[in-house]
Amino acid sequence: MCAGLIGAHLSAVKALRVLVIEDDALIAMLLAAQLGGMGHDVCATAATEGDAVRAAANHRPDLMIVDAGLGAGSGVAAVEEICRAKPIAHVFISGDAERVRQRRPNAVVLRKPFRQAELGRAIEIAVAAIV
Repeated sequence: MCAGLIGAHLSAVKALRVLVIEDDALIAMLLAAQLGGMGHDVCATAATEGDAVRAAANHRPDLMIVDAGLGAGSGVAAVEEICRAKPIAHVFISGDAERVRQRRPNAVVLRKPFRQAELGRAIEIAVAAIV
């Protein structure tokens, strides 16, 4: 019975090409593995604001999972720059969700730490907001 529920949850969102924007290499790898396990394809990872903008232009992701605070630049600023060209679904991850919402009131924000089910639901919300 649980397998059926998991399968139903995974099919709620089609497989997406995902750009992970995260400056901690270990967290980026864990996110990539988690997203892969959910049936998504991580097309690239980026650790800085500039790398994120370039990666989005080069890989044209369907979704971005974004650490709001990067060591070099801002994940929020990267998303703003990327989405000027074309809106792309995105989920921010942050220890300070309210700070992200001050800048982007309608943002989908996951507070760290989070569970895979919470990530899955946030992805569904972010994708639905773009359609």
